[in-house]
Amino acid sequence: MALRKHHKIIIGGLSTFLLVLLIANSVFIYFLYGQLQLSYNKIESDITELKTDTQSKFNELTTSILQAQEELNSLGSQIGSMGQEMDLLKASASADFSGIIEDAIKSVVTIRTDISQGTGFIIDQEGYIVTNYHVMENAKSAGIFTYDSETYSVNLIGYNSNFDIALLKISGDFEKLKLADSDDIQIGEKVIAIGNPLGLQFSVSEGIVSAVHRPGPSGVNAYIQTDAALNPGNSGGPLINKKGKVIGINNFKIGGGESLGFALESNYIESIVNEIALEKLNQTLI
Repeated sequence: MALRKHHKIIIGGLSTFLLVLLIANSVFIYFLYGQLQLSYNKIESDITELKTDTQSKFNELTTSILQAQEELNSLGSQIGSMGQEMDLLKASASADFSGIIEDAIKSVVTIRTDISQGTGFIIDQEGYIVTNYHVMENAKSAGIFTYDSETYSVNLIGYNSNFDIALLKISGDFEKLKLADSDDIQIGEKVIAIGNPLGLQFSVSEGIVSAVHRPGPSGVNAYIQTDAALNPGNSGGPLINKKGKVIGINNFKIGGGESLGFALESNYIESIVNEIALEKLNQTLI
């Protein structure tokens, strides 16, 4: 039986609808596949980046561990070399000072400022240090370095510019150097100077007392003349006798002359430091 016209229209419309629906479904499936592919590519890219970042951080961690190991090895080497340095310092002086240097050098410090470098020595267990005032003069910043490589911030307590003496303070508990009675100094007795000549830290030079009560910049006959080598950087360091006591603070040398160094006598150091301490701290220190 032949289809009527309206039946043909219905069947044609239904076929067209199904065809459009099939095409739309195909387009949707293709679009969905494209989106899934993009998401997959992004996830794969993220995983790759994560792997790369993880590997990079692992490499950095490995490098840090190796560097830390090298630093530990280096520190161990430095600690081991401190004994060798001490042996060399002892060897640089005569037998008179072989047992003194090891104890005395623990109380000597390096002073570095933004404009100069010098030496100082500890006179009190609480960290009071004596040096030359010209080491600290006009400095905007300063640091203290001890023989065991520790670093300290420093406070300027007071000074006497006439005798070129400054009193400093660092925090901690320290071994101190004792002052001798400079009235007992003998011409010809052996002495050592400990300091940082030309930046060579904790160097020791040996000599004798050439004269006492020499005049100095202050105009007072208060200086020991010594032939122990003094150079820039020795300023403020101790001049030590065979008993391990400080007989003077190394102050200056005469330019152009050999073996002409001068140190302020210990009795003057004691008097000036105590004057500063009484004024600034309301106590004496020596």
